[in-house]
Amino acid sequence: MALKPSSFPLAIKAVVIDLDGTLLDTAPDLAEAANRMLAELQLPPIKEALLKTYIGNGVARLIKRVLTRDMNAEPDAALFAKAQPVYEKHYVVVVSLNSRPYPGVMDGLKALKQAGYRLACITNKAEKFTLPLLKDTGLSGYFELVLAGDTLPMKKPDPMPLIYACEKFGVAPDEMLLIGDSLNDTQAARAAGCYVFCVPYGYNRGQNVNELDLDAVVDTLIDAENLIIKT
Repeated sequence: MALKPSSFPLAIKAVVIDLDGTLLDTAPDLAEAANRMLAELQLPPIKEALLKTYIGNGVARLIKRVLTRDMNAEPDAALFAKAQPVYEKHYVVVVSLNSRPYPGVMDGLKALKQAGYRLACITNKAEKFTLPLLKDTGLSGYFELVLAGDTLPMKKPDPMPLIYACEKFGVAPDEMLLIGDSLNDTQAARAAGCYVFCVPYGYNRGQNVNELDLDAVVDTLIDAENLIIKT
C-alpha cells in the first residue's frame, strides 16, 4: 500500500465504490461486445489490452474510442449512430459472461458491511447494464444505493453523484470514502470533498494510480477497510 501523508485510520461513516476496474474485471465482456459490434460493422477487431485503456467514461465514450482508436476523437456521426445500438445489443447479452470480482472484493465488502458502513456503488456504466451485472456477480445485496451513469444529470468526474450519496446517507463529505481505480474517481472525490483510495489493478487509462491525487493506494478492499474506522 502507498499512503499519502494523512491521519490513519480515517473516521468514515459511508463508503462508495466504483464498479469497472475496482469491484469487477469487466474488460473481457466489454471487449467481447466491442468485437461483436466491429464484426457486424465489418471493421477490424480490437485487442482487450487496448480496450482496457478506453474504459471509464461510460459506454458511449467507449464506443467512440473503439471506433477511432483514440481517447478523445469523434467518429463519423452516422457511423456512431449506427454502432451504438449494435454495441448495446451485444453488451446486454454478454454483460456478465466473463466479468468477475477481483481478489479480495467479496471479503472486503463483507467486512465493510459487518463493520456497519453505509455502502453505495457509483459507476459511469448505464443502469440497464449496471443492475444486471451487480445481480449476476452476487454484489447487489451489499449496496443500499446504486448510482449509474444515467441516474443523475452528471456523472464522474463531476462530484454530483458523491454529493447525492452524502445527502442520501446523511453524512458530511469528509465522512465518506470513495474507492476507485482512476482519474475520474479522484477528481470526483476531491471536487466533492471526500476521501479517496485507489486500487492499482484497474483501468486508469493505462496510467499508474500512484500519480493521482489520492489518500492511499490499496491492494484490496480489505486493505482499505484496515485504514478506516466507523464513527
